[in-house]
Amino acid sequence: MNNSTIPKVGIIMGSDSDLKIMQDAAVILKEFKIPFELTVVSAHRTPERMVKYAQTAATRGLCVIIAGAGGAAHLPGMIASLTTLPVIGVPIKSSNSIDGWDSVLSILQMPNGVPVATVALNAAKNAGLLAAQILAIADESLAERYSTYKKQLQQSVDEKINHLKSEWPNEFDS
Repeated sequence: MNNSTIPKVGIIMGSDSDLKIMQDAAVILKEFKIPFELTVVSAHRTPERMVKYAQTAATRGLCVIIAGAGGAAHLPGMIASLTTLPVIGVPIKSSNSIDGWDSVLSILQMPNGVPVATVALNAAKNAGLLAAQILAIADESLAERYSTYKKQLQQSVDEKINHLKSEWPNEFDS
């Protein structure tokens, strides 16, 4: 395995039922050509696997971990307690969830000393983007790709503004 294929980001989730949400992080990492790994690590059902995953992540080459979890959502915080790597938590509205609020608050309300960056409910794409931003600090090529992505976002909004102008002239124009 050469350095370009060593995963830089770990995407983990408490259950394979979370994949429909977490795959959005994988899609964005692929778009940015960031190598990643994706697996299930349950804080409650496979605690030994969780500990081993977190404790070996940095030595395996990971730089960021994206952890998605629903319900009590302990996975991101527990991973953060076991590694020095940045952890991005993705709260997931699951079948046993209270509209996702339990997951959001479980990930958001980490005690001082154990930070977890938290994105919006089901926002794994944003977690992937945040991981890309973190990695871009030390990767000029990735920083350029991210800058291009941001410019494309702006162009998309500009196109929508122009469409609205054609439908609704005399509206605010900056």
